[in-house]
Amino acid sequence: MEKFTLLKSTAIPLATENIDTDQIIPARFLKATDKLGFGEQVFKDWRYFNDGNLNPNFVLNNPVFSGSILVAGDNFGCGSSREHAAWALMGYGFKVIISSFFADIFKGNSLNNGLLPIQVTPKYLKALLKEIEANPSSVLVVNLKEQQLLTAVGTSSFDIDPYKKTCLLNGYDDIDFLISKKDKITAFEAQLEY
Repeated sequence: MEKFTLLKSTAIPLATENIDTDQIIPARFLKATDKLGFGEQVFKDWRYFNDGNLNPNFVLNNPVFSGSILVAGDNFGCGSSREHAAWALMGYGFKVIISSFFADIFKGNSLNNGLLPIQVTPKYLKALLKEIEANPSSVLVVNLKEQQLLTAVGTSSFDIDPYKKTCLLNGYDDIDFLISKKDKITAFEAQLEY
């Protein structure tokens, strides 16, 4: 996995609440087992009309907005437990998702794949969405080491599981983390009498 330490980026505001994983990546695109290629299908039914033409009213199709941070409405990632949702968001280019609430399984899948979900208060989220819509060039700063989100509406601290934080900072998946402890494991085993 790619290391995540500090990110400075503009953001895309998607104020819709209760976005479920079927909206993030529709089920008909889940045939592949490889993580690659899902980014082209993210929010497919919102990004395109049935005839295949771009929906100009969907925010990802609005050239005014860009960046590797998605600021979404409350309860993002609810619905089924498909890991493909995190793969699709990352495949599109998102590295951080900000919301006032995440479904637990989506949150876990995101962290396991290097996508950082940041939970903020509903009040902060509302102000941030308003700021981004008014000033699309507004830059957000995500400092994982300090667990801080700095934006034009203020600084917000965020929680993250310490183990997942270590993994993101070092670019580890679960196996990489275990391998990083190989010397300690070997030393421990050498002390055993068997």
